[in-house]
Amino acid sequence: MDFFTAQDHARRKTGHLVVLLILAVLALIIVTTLVVVLTLHFMGGEQSAAQTDLSVDGVMSTLSIELVAGVAAAVIVVVVLGGLFKQHQLSRGGRAVAEALGGREINLNTRDADERRILNVVEEMAIASGTPVPLVYVLEEEGINAFAAGYRPSNAVIGITRGAIRSLNRDELQGVVAHEFSHILHGDMRLNIRLVSILHGILLIGLLGGTLLRSMRFRRVGGNKRDNSAMVVLALGASLMLIGYAGTFFGNLIKSAVSRQREYLADASAVQFTRNPKGIGNALVKIGAHAQGSNLQASHTAEFSHLLFSQGIRSGFTQMMATHPPLNDRVQRVMPDLDGRF
Repeated sequence: MDFFTAQDHARRKTGHLVVLLILAVLALIIVTTLVVVLTLHFMGGEQSAAQTDLSVDGVMSTLSIELVAGVAAAVIVVVVLGGLFKQHQLSRGGRAVAEALGGREINLNTRDADERRILNVVEEMAIASGTPVPLVYVLEEEGINAFAAGYRPSNAVIGITRGAIRSLNRDELQGVVAHEFSHILHGDMRLNIRLVSILHGILLIGLLGGTLLRSMRFRRVGGNKRDNSAMVVLALGASLMLIGYAGTFFGNLIKSAVSRQREYLADASAVQFTRNPKGIGNALVKIGAHAQGSNLQASHTAEFSHLLFSQGIRSGFTQMMATHPPLNDRVQRVMPDLDGRF
C-alpha cells in the first residue's frame, strides 16, 4: 500500500471540504438576511400595496445597508455564541467527549486483564507515533468501536468499547489504536470538535425560530388589521427554523465528507505506524462480521459520530450522510487481496 500518497490525497481533499463548510456558513448568513428582508417587506403593517408587490424594485425598496448589516451581524452573533457555548461545554477536551459517550477512565493500576492489555497497546502506539501517552477510557458497549478526542495531544484521550477489547486480538487492537493516534498526530481531533461547535451554532438558529413560534402560541394573530407584528414574528420564526435545520442538514453533509477523507488518512497512517496492514484490515473485517457491528447505544453518538473509528449509527440518508467510508472500501485499500466478504 502506498500510504504516503494516500495521506497526501486525503489532506488535499479535506482542505477543499473545510472551505465548503465555511462557504455553507456564509450562504446561511446571506439567505437568512434575505428572509428577514422579505418578511419585513411583505408583512409590514404600515406598507402600502405598491410597496408590497412582488417586483424586484419593490423588494429592493425595503433593502438598506443598515438593515442587511444588522441582520447579518445578528446571525453571525447567534452562530458564534452557539459555537462558543458548545466549545465551552467541551473545554475539558477529550474527557468531555468520553464522558458524554458514557466512557469510564481506566485506572493505570487496573487488575482487569482486558483493560491492562489495551493500556499496553496504547502505550506501544504512543511510542510508535511519537506522541504523549493519552488517558484511556472504556465504553461498556458491545459494538466494536473507538475514538480519539481532544484539542491537543496534552488533553487527548483514547476511548474504546468493551466489545472491541474482547473481540480483537493484539495486532487488530494495535491497528485500531494506531488509527486513532493518526487523528491525534494530524490534528483531526481539533478539527472534529470545531465541527461540532460550528454545527451547534447553526442549529441554534433553528432553535431560535422554534422559540419565536412558541412565544406566539397564546397570542392572538390578526386581531388588528393594521398591526401585522404577530404575522411577522410567525413568518420569521418559521423561516429561521427552516433555515436552521436546512443549514444543519447541509453542515452534517459536509461534516460527513470531511470525516470520510480523514478516515482514509488515518487508515493509511495506521499501516505506517504498525507496518502491518492486516492489523487494521482484519479489525474492519470483524466489524463487518460482528452482530452489533460498530453501533453504539450512547445518546450523544450522533453528535460525535465523526470522531469514531467506524460508523457508530446507521445513516438515515444512504452513504451520502455516512461519516465513514464503506467497510469494503477501507478494507480494500489496506488489504487489496481480500475478497470483500466478511
